[in-house]
Amino acid sequence: MAAKYRQRLVRQSEAIRKTDDDLSKSERTRGEILCAAARLFRHEGFYATTMRDIAQETGLEAGSIYYHFGSKDQILSEVLDIGVRELYEKVSEIVRSAKINNKDFRKTFAILIETHLTFLLTDSDFTSANIRNYPMLSDEARAPHRELRGSYAGVWSSFLKDAKRAGHLRSDISVSAMRQFILSAMNWTVEWYDVDRYPVHLLAERMSKLILDGMCTRHRANTIGQMTSAPTSVEAPAAIGKAAHTRAEILRAAARALRDNGYKATTLRQIAAEADMKAGSVYYHFKSKNEIVDEVLNAGLTDLLSGVSAAVEQYHAPYDHHARIATAIWTHLYFLFRASEFTSANIRSYGMLPNHFRERHRKIRHAYGRLWDRILREAQKDDAVRSDIRIVPLRQVMLGALNWTVEWFDPNKAGKEGYLSLSDFSDMLIKLLLEGICDRENATDAKQTAVQ
Repeated sequence: MAAKYRQRLVRQSEAIRKTDDDLSKSERTRGEILCAAARLFRHEGFYATTMRDIAQETGLEAGSIYYHFGSKDQILSEVLDIGVRELYEKVSEIVRSAKINNKDFRKTFAILIETHLTFLLTDSDFTSANIRNYPMLSDEARAPHRELRGSYAGVWSSFLKDAKRAGHLRSDISVSAMRQFILSAMNWTVEWYDVDRYPVHLLAERMSKLILDGMCTRHRANTIGQMTSAPTSVEAPAAIGKAAHTRAEILRAAARALRDNGYKATTLRQIAAEADMKAGSVYYHFKSKNEIVDEVLNAGLTDLLSGVSAAVEQYHAPYDHHARIATAIWTHLYFLFRASEFTSANIRSYGMLPNHFRERHRKIRHAYGRLWDRILREAQKDDAVRSDIRIVPLRQVMLGALNWTVEWFDPNKAGKEGYLSLSDFSDMLIKLLLEGICDRENATDAKQTAVQ
C-alpha cells in the first residue's frame, strides 16, 4: 500500500513539472482547474467554494469541469496532496544535504523555517490551501493524506533528533513536542501575516531566532510566581427565564458546532440538533445563522480578553515579568481548552470566516493584541525580554503557536501513554516560548570553553 502510494505521488510530481509543450490540452486544463481550486480553497475555504466557482475561475463552462473531475472532493484531495508533497520534497532535500555536508544546525534550521513559510505564504496556493482546510475536514477526508503528512513530520523529527543527539537542543522536552510547536508557530501565519508589507525572509529570520532561543534574556526563565488558578471573574451571569435559558443553550450548541465543523459547514439544522431542539424553533430566538455566529465569536473574544486581563492584573509593579507572561500564556490556553467553548470556536473557525465577520470583531481582537503588547513591552523595558526582539511580531508568533494547538492537542487524553495534562502541556509551551528549543546554557558554556 505504502509503495503504491509513493509511486502515485512520484507520477503526479512528474506530471505537474511538465512544460506546456509536453502536456495535452486535457492535461493543461486539468492543471488549470487544480490551480484555480487551490487559490479558492486558500482564500475562501473548501466548503464555501462551489464547482461553479472553480469553473468560473478557470474560464470554463460550469458543466465542463466534470469532464476532468468527478466531484469537488476529488479536486480537494489532489490539491491537498500537491500542497504537502511539494513542501515535503524540498524540505527532505535540505535535510539530506545538510546531513551529508555536515552543515551548521542553526543555519539549516533557519533555511527550513524560511522554506516552509515561503511555500505557505507566497509560493504555493496548494500548501496554503492544505494548511487552512485540513483541520476542518472529516476523518474520512483526512485519511488518504495522513501518510504523506506523517512523512513530512518525520523529516522534521529526524532533523531534530540528530540535533538533540549532537547536544544542540534541550533534553527536558521531547522531539515530538518541539516539532509540533515549531510547525504550529509557522502554520498560524496564514491567518495574520501580510506579505505585501513585509518580506517572508524577514519573518523567517525573526521566527527562527525566537524558536531557537526564546524570548527571555536568561538561559532559564524564573516562573516560580506563575499563577495557575482558574480565573473566576469572567463567569457569565446565569440566564433568567426560559427564553433566555434556551437562547444561551443555542449559543453554546453553536459554539460546539463551529469549533468542530467550521463556519461554512455549520448549519442551523446542526445547531438545533446540538441544542436538542427542532430547527424551526431556533428562529424564535435568532433571525439567522449569522446572528448566532456573530454572538458566539464576540463571546469568545470577550471571554479571552477578560480572562487574561483579570489574570495579569493580579501582578503589581515592580512586576515579576516571567511569571506574569507565563500566567498570561497559561490563561490563554485554559480558555482555549477548558473555560470557554466560545473561545475555541472563535479560534478554530477564524481562518474561514467571511471578511465582514472579521471586520466586526477587529476592534476587540486589536484590544487583545494591545494587552499582550503592553505585557511584553514592560518586560522588555525591564530587561526580562531580549532587546533584539520586535514586540508585535513576537506577540503574533507566540499567539499563533498557542492557537494552533487546538489542531493537535487533546486535553481529554491526559493520563494515557504519551499524553500530557493541560497543566503540564501549558508549562511545556511556556518553557519553549520563554527559553526556546536550544540548550542555550550548554551552548554558551561550550563557546566559553573554546575561547579559554
